[in-house]
Amino acid sequence: MRIVRLVKKAKKGNKEALLQLISEQQDAYYRLALTYMGNSHDAMDAMEDMIVSLYHSIPQLKKEDAFYTWSKTILVNRCKKLLQQKNKIVPMENTDESLEIPMITADATNSFTQTEQQMDLNDMLSTLNANQHEAIELKYLHDLDLQTIADMTNVSIGTVKSRIFQGLKKMREQFGGEWNE
Repeated sequence: MRIVRLVKKAKKGNKEALLQLISEQQDAYYRLALTYMGNSHDAMDAMEDMIVSLYHSIPQLKKEDAFYTWSKTILVNRCKKLLQQKNKIVPMENTDESLEIPMITADATNSFTQTEQQMDLNDMLSTLNANQHEAIELKYLHDLDLQTIADMTNVSIGTVKSRIFQGLKKMREQFGGEWNE
């Protein structure tokens, strides 16, 4: 497995291998950091902190194939630390950029519809508490599995499931409609 080989090289101090691993998931890291930080500049700062942290702590990584889960957890922790330092609130509410996912479409109607849907989703998510909002965003917008979310947020997998269930239930009650979980 290529990732395992690169991680082993990085653990031996190979900076190029580490940078290659990071560059392969660069967009996912950026979107995740942007979700927490709310703006591009702070998201980039968090990513820089993550890279430095990865470089220093990669020898401690026990399972090479878990690199991306581990590194995303470090990124979330760096984001939360930066937010604490700036006395910002950790919830991802009220960030215009938090759901800006690049749209690749030539049709202006589709683009408008997607923007409208993003605004509706922002409205729905803003009704949730911070923990529910975070869990739902990580699960459905960043496509992370429950165990990864539990690791990233330092709670049990049962707590993650509960936050997602309760958040979806609240959105269903307030906005109606069918939700697949």
